[in-house]
Amino acid sequence: VQLQASGGGSVQAGGSLRLSCAASGVIYSVENFGWYRQAPGKQRELVATITRSGTINYADFVKDRFAINRGNAKNLGYLQMNSLKSEDTAIYYCRAYIQHSKYDGGDYWGQGTQVTVSS
Repeated sequence: VQLQASGGGSVQAGGSLRLSCAASGVIYSVENFGWYRQAPGKQRELVATITRSGTINYADFVKDRFAINRGNAKNLGYLQMNSLKSEDTAIYYCRAYIQHSKYDGGDYWGQGTQVTVSS
């Protein structure tokens, strides 16, 4: 399985972007799905996750600004980012736990998409 994150770009503070995560390969089901980010010189951190049942968890720094949604087996999900701030500048990664069959699965990361917010 390969994940491909897209939708990043350069925007001014206050702007919006929508990230997408596409998947290819053998997918029986998608369990947890989420977005993470890594700013220069910092550790990768959780942005938002959503379980198969729809339980959502947001990092405190994105609450009320970002929204995560699940998609289907080919487009695993999205991250709508509004009211972007310069501190949101980072590479954004999608991550998913994917079942290849009823008994076999794995944890996968996308390659990342750059988000740059200028003030």
